[in-house]
Amino acid sequence: MGNTTDSNPPAAFSETRERKIILLFSLLAAIHVFIFSAALPFFSNVDENIHFDLVVKYSHGMIPRTLEPVSRETLYYIAAYGSPEYRCLTNVPLRSIPPRGATVETIASSPAVGKLAGEKNYEATQPPFYYLITGMCWHLGKACGLHGGSLLYSIRFLNMLFVAALVWVGYLAARTVFPERIFLRLGVPAMLAFMPQTAFYSILNDVLSPVCFGVAFIYLVRFLRLDGPDVRLGIVTGLALAATGLAKLTNFPLLLVSALALLCKTWQLFRAGKFYAALPMLAALAICAGLPMALWFTWCEHNFGDLTGSEMKIHYLGWTHKPFSEWWHHPLFTASGLWIFVSQLLVKFWQGELVWHFQDLNFPAINAIYTILSFCLVGLAIHGLFSRAAIVTRPQRQALWLSLGCFVAAVAFLGFLSIIYDFQLCVYPSREHPYFTSGRLMLGALIPFLLLFLYGLDHLLKSVKSDRIRLLVLAGLILFMLISEIATDWPVFFSQYNWFHM
Repeated sequence: MGNTTDSNPPAAFSETRERKIILLFSLLAAIHVFIFSAALPFFSNVDENIHFDLVVKYSHGMIPRTLEPVSRETLYYIAAYGSPEYRCLTNVPLRSIPPRGATVETIASSPAVGKLAGEKNYEATQPPFYYLITGMCWHLGKACGLHGGSLLYSIRFLNMLFVAALVWVGYLAARTVFPERIFLRLGVPAMLAFMPQTAFYSILNDVLSPVCFGVAFIYLVRFLRLDGPDVRLGIVTGLALAATGLAKLTNFPLLLVSALALLCKTWQLFRAGKFYAALPMLAALAICAGLPMALWFTWCEHNFGDLTGSEMKIHYLGWTHKPFSEWWHHPLFTASGLWIFVSQLLVKFWQGELVWHFQDLNFPAINAIYTILSFCLVGLAIHGLFSRAAIVTRPQRQALWLSLGCFVAAVAFLGFLSIIYDFQLCVYPSREHPYFTSGRLMLGALIPFLLLFLYGLDHLLKSVKSDRIRLLVLAGLILFMLISEIATDWPVFFSQYNWFHM
């Protein structure tokens, strides 16, 4: 079933024309990421220096076995190209520009990096997928003659490829779920192309999460619609889920929801008498998903002392586990605390969490618009799932429920982390503000979220019969995203430390 206007799209949107439009979105996404990545100086307040250190270490084939100190090569780049503007109230030039011919040791001993010289890399326990890719590119960049700031920015500019790929993945996901609705097919990739998430402009492993789980989501939807066994589908689905787990630790809630969906499908196959025929496919999926992750868990257990390596990081940061009885005293269980957590999480999910001169790089009015839109449109999507009058097929309803489960699980996981720890003297999260509100940690759920968001908008516009008017509404939303992002991030373009001023 589907909207009759959507099921017969205008000739201007033939399949060939549509793919050209998506190619244009991908190109615009790459340009979008390039401009803002170049405008932002190094190293952002979102632990970019720590993630960069892992890129450097992986480029030398050094997979961390413990929380090792930041390397001398990393300290060189921090001293030479780091900006004080993320933390300082003035433009006092604190970084030390290296003299011609200066050695790594000379730069690493400068006052600008004295504090970092003794700091350990507390992200060393993160899964390796992103760092393997960027580490190889760092090594390749050196081999191609890149050096200094050009080499450093080249790793950021890799995000152009990741986000361009994300646009295509988003398109394929929307086309898989809603093949007859042009508004949703074009809406998801268009919004991805102009998503104002600052994690896409930094050296962070979060950028791979939406790509990996986006691919996994597509194959999960196909798997749930499956009538007969398909071993190849099992292999690809398993590998995509493994890539999701090996991209970021905080993607595990998405894997849990995926496992539950797969178990439900397995039960359906069993009840239909097709279980034994599907067994090779299920075995292939389990092996392809489980083996790579089991190898990483074994590595962490052997080197860091637990399956994920998290305990070593927690101990280093000074956090402690709360007794179970103290969990329920958390402000998250109050109306005001829940609102603080969810609203701030949504704002940072959309826009990121950069700080500029000790001020959050966002505007309260824009924050309010993103929060209200998210609540209202996801709420409308949920209403559509329960409504019998909604024009949606059973497979589409199933895919939307999967999307909702992924998004809710990602939010609930960060809420759970907020509750179980006493953050002691940590700055973020802290005892005064004990909330994990880093939206980038749930970017794996970005494509499922946008499917819900735009389905809610589509449900709101159900009385509008013209696709062109709906697409104009979408264009207005994207224009708001772009203008608000430019207005929000405008100060960084004048930084004397960014790529444009190298």
